[in-house]
Amino acid sequence: MATEIQTAERSWPALASVVFVPHSENEYQRLVRLLDDLIDVAGENENHPLASLVEAIGVLIEKYEDEHVPELTTI
Repeated sequence: MATEIQTAERSWPALASVVFVPHSENEYQRLVRLLDDLIDVAGENENHPLASLVEAIGVLIEKYEDEHVPELTTI
């Protein structure tokens, strides 16, 4: 595990501006645009090298929406 942590520590500065928990509407919108761009590249291909990044960004967006976007009610 120490090797993986060292690798992450070296790589994180380059990734921190891409993979982050959004705390504002602007950060949320940045992630939405990033997800759109990632989907343009990876599409629905679950074997694409960026597929897990697509999933991770999607989870971050969903978490923000669950906490900050009110649900629509139907009549």
